[in-house]
Amino acid sequence: MAKLKKMLSDINAPYIVSLMRLIETQSKTTLANWSIDYAESHILSIYESAYPADTRLREALNAAREWLSGKTKLPAVKKLVLDAHAAAREAEDHPAAQAAARTISQAAATVHTPTHALGLALYGAMAVAYNRAGIHEKPEVYERIAAEECAKMEAALHAVSVENEPNPAKINWNC
Repeated sequence: MAKLKKMLSDINAPYIVSLMRLIETQSKTTLANWSIDYAESHILSIYESAYPADTRLREALNAAREWLSGKTKLPAVKKLVLDAHAAAREAEDHPAAQAAARTISQAAATVHTPTHALGLALYGAMAVAYNRAGIHEKPEVYERIAAEECAKMEAALHAVSVENEPNPAKINWNC
């Protein structure tokens, strides 16, 4: 078996480039809400099925939502995002759950830095692929599943996107 990937690594894949272009047109708030909502509805269950008693990821998402509504301060969110990162490190023996934890931490961190929205795709697609196909498939199987999941993510962002957004996030991908 080849070494497992932690995330998608082809930043030039057409479905990633298309998602990046759409992300660039949206505000930080839209991106954060989309990332949090998608991660919660499509990715969180992957982690929670492996670690049902661990609430760190849900807490990170909830804190990010609370920051968006003005109910908490950013340092509180950052602490819970770091807790979600710790959950990912601790899930080393469960690749789908580990990728899901990385996805959740990136989604919650979008409230701080909008480029983290891309982490939803890069880690989330791997979480879904490992969850659906296991860890012994050929790379092209994971690529197909990742492309399908990223298309769903892009459709979800299109559904909440603001046409001609007057305040798009300032994005520097550094890729």
